Parts: sequence; structure tokens; C-alpha cells
Amino acid sequence: MPAALPPTQHHWVLPFAACASDDWLPAVRAMPPATTRHLGKLLQGMKRVHTDSGDVRSLSPPHERVLARALGLQAPDGLIPWAAWEQLQGGGAPAARAWAFITPCHWAMGREHATMTDPAALNLSEAESRTLLAAMQPYFETYGITLHHAAPTRWLAEGELFRDLPSASLDRVLGRNVDPWLPGGVPGRAMRLLQNEMQMLLYTHAVNDARAARRQLAVNSFWISGSGALPDSFQTTLPPNTTVSRSLAHAAFSDDWPAYAQAWAALDAGEGARLLALQQGGATVRLSLCGERNALTFETTSTGIFSRMKSLFGQQPLSVLLEQL
Repeated sequence: MPAALPPTQHHWVLPFAACASDDWLPAVRAMPPATTRHLGKLLQGMKRVHTDSGDVRSLSPPHERVLARALGLQAPDGLIPWAAWEQLQGGGAPAARAWAFITPCHWAMGREHATMTDPAALNLSEAESRTLLAAMQPYFETYGITLHHAAPTRWLAEGELFRDLPSASLDRVLGRNVDPWLPGGVPGRAMRLLQNEMQMLLYTHAVNDARAARRQLAVNSFWISGSGALPDSFQTTLPPNTTVSRSLAHAAFSDDWPAYAQAWAALDAGEGARLLALQQGGATVRLSLCGERNALTFETTSTGIFSRMKSLFGQQPLSVLLEQL
């Protein structure tokens, strides 16, 4: 098991610093150098300390693998037990039980496949969410699963079936065809059957009738993610100085590349400037740039002239570094 990061370090994790869209690279190359001025200076005082190499088809995206490493967790692809970890942080049952996130969601049905809509676009109220959970609970119970309401679009599900059921992160499927990301194997077939049952239940549910009258999207399916179980007696929390910035991800999911460039500028002026000041003041800083395949993690090192000349960022445009992700 890898060691967790020392709690005194400042660790900045940037999901979707690169992504698979054909429009991503032109958008990054078009950004003026001043957009990431603080980030460039930050990287000049750093060395690469870890490379997480992966695949765009992996169920667990690079930023989730980076966070798991920060916790000292090792898990197979799709089995980083985020739901178990979340319920433990909330004072829930001890580790070793199997959990998953259940996200009530909308699948946009096309002629050939269904596309996952961002659950945030549902604007699902707590009352609607709890009503749907109550309607769906008896069906889940037939598979040995107990649902717990955590947030309108985030339920916790406890059940032994999730112990060995790899699941795809929502970050893998948002805005995409759901078919390649559906769970496989015997447990996966059970969950797909349950999804079919829930689609029939939800099609005529009163909550969706009321939503249709308000011209809101229907809740017509659910997504499983964060499945698995923590090791026995696991109690680790993320180091308190860990920051995960989601603004690049939100812009990427919307295919809004002007917003993506604006997000880089805002991150650079905010967290980038803050961490640069800390680094220049002698603090140890880590930066994890995460794409859809790989993640590169950098850490503060000597800022002497030789180090600056050898910097991986150096005189290169940001896009050259990000293409490695």
C-alpha cells in the first residue's frame, strides 16, 4: 500500500487539465501565455515525482487515482471505494462493508444509444429525491441493497454485491454514450436488470409527471459509482491541505472551450498565485495535473538557476506538458 502524503504538504489536484475532445488541444494552444503565468513559475520550482499512466477506457479516472494514492489506498480499476470512504468520514459504520454511490439521473435516449446528462442539470429537490428513493428502495432490497439519502443526486447504497462490482466514475460517462461504461460480469448483469426495472417504474412515476408539467428533465435511470469496500480498520482522511479544482471539468463536460480557457485563467490567478507565494515562502507544494489517461505529479524542489533551466515546464508552452496527460 502506498504511503499517504505528509499532512504538511499543500497538494493541488487539477482534473481535466487535458481531455479527449478533439477541440481541447486547439483551445489550449490558443490561450495566451499570461493565462497560466503563476502556474508556469510554480512548475519552474518543481520536479516530477510521480507519473500515473493509464487508459482513457479505465473506469477510475486519473484524478481519482491520484486522490486514492494520497489516501494510501490501492484498489483495482473501478473499485476505489469512494462511497465507503464517504460514509466513514460522515461517522458511519466501520470500514470493510461494501458500498456504492447511486446517482438518480437522466439518460437522453437517442436512436442508437443513451447519453448521460449531468445530474446537476436536473435541479432535483430533496423532496423529489427522497420520494424517488422510497419508491425504488423495495426493488433494491430484492438484491440485498439498502439505500441511504445523502444528497438529492447522491445516495449511498450498502450491499455485498458492490464488493467486487467495478463501476465507472461519473466523470467518465457525463455527456457520453453510457453503453461502454455499464458494469459487467454477473453482478453487472444484475444491476442492468435493476436499471431496466427502475426505468419502467420511473416512466410513470408522479414525480416525473410533475416535472414534465414544469418542463424539467425526467429522472429515468440511475448510475452506480464509487463501489467497493475499504480495508479493515481503515481510518485515513485526505491531508487537510488538499485542494481539488473542478472548474476545468465543468467546462469540459459542457464542451465550452471559451469557458475552459477562462477557468484556467481564474485558477491561475487564484490557487496558482496562492501556492506560488507559499512555495516562494519555503512551503512544500505538490501539483497533480490530470487528464483522461495519465496524471503527472510535481513537487517543490530547489529553485536555483540549474533547477530552473532543467524544469520540465521551462520554456515550453503549457500545451506541450498537458499533451502528456
